[in-house]
Amino acid sequence: MKLSSKDILRTIGAKVHDHPDGWLNVLGAIIGAITAIGAVLFSRGLMRAEHWTEHLQGEMAWWMLPAIPMIGALLTGLLVYRFAREAGGHGVPQVLDAIVRKGGKIPARIGFVKVVASICTVGTGGSAGAEGPIVQIGAVTGSVVARWLGVPRRHIGTLVGCGAAAGISSIFNAPIAGVFFALEILLRDFSLKTFTPIVIASVFATAMTQVILGDNDAIFYMELPDYVFSVLELPSYIVLGVLCAFGAWTFTMVLERGEDVFDKMRLHPVLKPVLGALMLGVLGIFGMWAFAAMPGNEILGSEHSSIPAFFGNGYSVITHLVAPTSYLDGQVVWGAIGVLAFLVVAKILATTFTLASGGSGGVFAPGLFTGAAIGGVFGIVLDKAGLIAEGSSPASYALVGMAAVIAGTTFAPMTAILILFEITREPHVLAPIMLAAIVSTAMTRKLMPDSIYTAKLRRAGVRIGTNRDMSLLRHVPVSSVDHAPLPPEPVYASDPLSKLITLHAHHNVPDFPVVDADGKYIGMVTGADMRTALIDREAIPLLLVAELMRSDFPVIKPDEHLDTVMEKFARHEISSLVLVDGFAGEKPLALVTRVKVMARYNAVLDEG
Repeated sequence: MKLSSKDILRTIGAKVHDHPDGWLNVLGAIIGAITAIGAVLFSRGLMRAEHWTEHLQGEMAWWMLPAIPMIGALLTGLLVYRFAREAGGHGVPQVLDAIVRKGGKIPARIGFVKVVASICTVGTGGSAGAEGPIVQIGAVTGSVVARWLGVPRRHIGTLVGCGAAAGISSIFNAPIAGVFFALEILLRDFSLKTFTPIVIASVFATAMTQVILGDNDAIFYMELPDYVFSVLELPSYIVLGVLCAFGAWTFTMVLERGEDVFDKMRLHPVLKPVLGALMLGVLGIFGMWAFAAMPGNEILGSEHSSIPAFFGNGYSVITHLVAPTSYLDGQVVWGAIGVLAFLVVAKILATTFTLASGGSGGVFAPGLFTGAAIGGVFGIVLDKAGLIAEGSSPASYALVGMAAVIAGTTFAPMTAILILFEITREPHVLAPIMLAAIVSTAMTRKLMPDSIYTAKLRRAGVRIGTNRDMSLLRHVPVSSVDHAPLPPEPVYASDPLSKLITLHAHHNVPDFPVVDADGKYIGMVTGADMRTALIDREAIPLLLVAELMRSDFPVIKPDEHLDTVMEKFARHEISSLVLVDGFAGEKPLALVTRVKVMARYNAVLDEG
């Protein structure tokens, strides 16, 4: 009997259900290969659009600089508004939202719209990067494959993570960073069952990309063969980590405020990106004039460019900033510090105008750009002051700054460390990268509660949990939860129900623990059961507490932790449980309410 394509898909889906470990690995490989093809097509399309834009800008008058970004923004606005609202912005928050609230289900149209919209935005000069679009493309691939095969809901998130990891691996030629991006930022799950298929997807994506492109080059390859990290440099890199933390905080806050401003504007959604592009163009005109007037602009390597240095993804400027040859003796003047400082501010504003208004692109490349500029400024200052180590270069500080800003904005230091190593292939600066990334992450977590990816979701009421939730809760004692007091007098099984009604009216007690003659807990009368009894008011004088008392509810001991308390609440539809003194024969001490437990749970997540 010949099987139809639907039958084949159902058969594979059933095998995934019955044998998830092996089949998830197979699907990870397939998703990785498909995503790699999409990533190559996207990057080629983006490259062609950038070349077209640069050619046109070179033939246009300076005052026409905003025109091409505005055309790209208009196309982006139309695409997003008409076909996929989720394709606007920087992509990763939408993927996180799909994983948390929608079981990983992402419509296929979002991927197609995201590709074209991002090319229209970034390719025409919009200040954004490629990682947001490619993460969304990969996530859509994983989600669509999972739904076609009827993969159980609990595994869809893993396949979405496979696609995201494959996208990062392909676009940055960074397979290890791709894995950690998916695990540390999206899924927040490092279990072996999740780790294995994501690694396979990342490896297959990298291999497929290298076969298609025919090379294995790092994006920002650099060499510091004479550099040896010295303990004397520890203070310098710690200070750089702190500076980058403030840079990451500023970047995130400005982007967040910009989103709020554009959201409140009474302007058609299609026109908002156009307004953002106009603001970007005006900033570009000012920037071109400022750079031309400032000494030291050769540090950007783009003094003759027709496009401002902070337009687009900025890869050419980053390449120049992390090249040691850009900082040769006598080549860099003090004015270069002002140029790079201005560039930091301009890039943050340019990215805000582009993405907060509804343009499509990612924040990873702007973060790398900002970090390279901050690190370059700091490195030049050290060099001019004679405090830079022998064999070192301001280029090494630019590289470390890239990792520190990415770690600070994403709260993902492992991803930042690994991606900087893979996109530069420079091992000599790995230790400083690790130090600055950790310092930056620790600082920014003190400065702001959410990363650049989760801030908007938090404002929308979406809380991003982690696989660490239960391990965190296992260390939180129930004593840290605010308790509700017991009724002012004990309740016995032989008491009339009218006594509870009176106590509830005067003391607003939600539930009533019942004790025996020795004061030991024997059961509970819930507020829900009391409300049911009130329906027949004539019977109330005849009812006793014993007739409504339930003895099937668990109790909470003082030495328990929140993980077990939440499990008990999950098994029973009740608003409170009784905290008993296990050392005194289970005498009631207080009431622990579901509301207070959830409040403490949320506080623990924020702290963790």
